[in-house]
Amino acid sequence: MQDHPQIVWQDEAGTPHSARWRSESGSPPPRRVVLADDQTPADQAYRLACEGTALLYRGDFHNAKLLLQAMARRIDRKSGRPGKPAPAKSTTERFHLHRQAQAQRARVLGMLLLPFEAGHGLPLRRAPDVRQACLEAYGAADEAYVASLRELLGLIGAHEWRKKGVPVPALDAAIHPHYGVFSPVRGEYVDLVARAPLPAALSGDAAAFDVGTGTGVIAAVLARRGVAHIVATDQDPRALACANENIARLGYARQVEVVQADMFPEGRAALVVCNPPWVPARPSSPIEYAVYDPDSRMLRAFLGGLAAHLAPGGEGWLILSDLAEHLGLRSREELLAAIKAGGLQVIERLDARPRHGKASDADDPLHAARAAEVTSLWRLAAR
Repeated sequence: MQDHPQIVWQDEAGTPHSARWRSESGSPPPRRVVLADDQTPADQAYRLACEGTALLYRGDFHNAKLLLQAMARRIDRKSGRPGKPAPAKSTTERFHLHRQAQAQRARVLGMLLLPFEAGHGLPLRRAPDVRQACLEAYGAADEAYVASLRELLGLIGAHEWRKKGVPVPALDAAIHPHYGVFSPVRGEYVDLVARAPLPAALSGDAAAFDVGTGTGVIAAVLARRGVAHIVATDQDPRALACANENIARLGYARQVEVVQADMFPEGRAALVVCNPPWVPARPSSPIEYAVYDPDSRMLRAFLGGLAAHLAPGGEGWLILSDLAEHLGLRSREELLAAIKAGGLQVIERLDARPRHGKASDADDPLHAARAAEVTSLWRLAAR
């Protein structure tokens, strides 16, 4: 943990203490830290957090969670609803205000901190055993550190998803996402891969590429459909470990090769599939790179390099939501222009409507865009 900065605080007697700072979200260490316990009033905790003062909690773990919930309620009362921005003139402005509100909420709630022992032990009364959840996200810890309660709850949730898995009907099995790897909870894009017609060139031992494989779910669906040789790429070590584990668990290790690469592997393939992040906006933390793609970098890299990696008669499958279009962040004309600039043509487009809860939540600040969203699989070929 030598790469992590330290935070300092004083105990009740004025004795200074320090520990390493951990933040998977990339938050900087707080400049000022005070102690908090079961007697700390929620109003005081909220005020200090808003001012930029972190609270290092020492007491009962469940009381710490209750304090975090009380702080969240105060944020909600101030904003009128969790994360709901003030009225805006356009959908794009509402999106940016929503993102700002989310970031502010995360910053304030991230000020409630917990002390951790070496080995990820949590020295609070009634604290759960979080060692495995922290090990999966942080790696080994040979010294004490401090992290936020909000982040710990995210680690615990990710650990439970990893244990239970996400059911994928197209596989008749579950995918087990690792912490920091995008989970296939949006099943419509997986269903599109499962039903799109495979190109005629994909026969015998012809290869398919899965660019940006993440959990490996798309590669697994292609393997289940009988594709004999699939090369799945990713540049994130967590995604590579996750994909390898899922592919092995599902019994497709002979068909799927997982390799580290930024975008395409070497060579050409009869089918090249990519499901890039759907929203061209700047992520507020490293984990958000699975959702937000600044300046559509990955999308443009895929479209710009696809033709050079297609075998004769091959196809590229671009899986993309049009949410960015409804948010005013990217137009359909820009997408079609990028396809044309890449020397590509559209063979067919398969569409699916979203099934997630936000699409029907009229109180969601981005409801209009989410309700109109369509996820598409664009079948592309070299011109």
